[in-house]
Amino acid sequence: MIELKNIFKSVKTGGEKIFLLRDIHLKIKEGEFVSIMGPSGSGKSTLLNVIGMLDGFEEGEYLFLQEPIHKFKERQRAELYKKYIGFVFQAYHLIDELTVYENIETPLLYQDYKSTDRKAMVSHMLDRFNMVAKKDLFPSQLSGGQQQLVGIARALIAKPKLLLADEPTGNLNSRQGEEIMELFKKLNYEDGVTIIQVTHSEKNASYGSKIIHLLDGRIDKQL
Repeated sequence: MIELKNIFKSVKTGGEKIFLLRDIHLKIKEGEFVSIMGPSGSGKSTLLNVIGMLDGFEEGEYLFLQEPIHKFKERQRAELYKKYIGFVFQAYHLIDELTVYENIETPLLYQDYKSTDRKAMVSHMLDRFNMVAKKDLFPSQLSGGQQQLVGIARALIAKPKLLLADEPTGNLNSRQGEEIMELFKKLNYEDGVTIIQVTHSEKNASYGSKIIHLLDGRIDKQL
């Protein structure tokens, strides 16, 4: 599903070139659950953003479903992202002015779904995540765990093949975090969604079938 070859990414700070990713080689098969670990500044989120087509890179090749992403223009990458990828963020990234229903519906507005289809899809997600009673509430009226559930529902609404999660339990208590990880496990096992998560937690990482350790922008080891 994903193949990264010889990926380098850097930024310039005060005239000095600092590498965020160095010589990354990585293969991820469809249906895998991969955890990315490493100390702060090791390049975890940068790698996730490159995989998610939110960030570019200077050198290397990226194949996604055998498509050469490194040769694509931004618009082509955006189309692939919308069609195949869902993203879950640590800070939820919900739109404060929109209700739960409207937040979940948002990705569908950028695709060619009819109003009746959108309504049915959002209703299914609300039901699946036991949030029907909260559909008219705003993010500020929800707990952290509930906001993250809305974020996950929004990420899954268009049925992505790949779910990317950046510290998805970072702002949750241990019970809420465990519920989110169990949900990911179920999505991976029952729905066949490929999941790549960035995490500091050994416990959360253990949910993955593969663990990748980064150090100073390089893959240190794979388990």
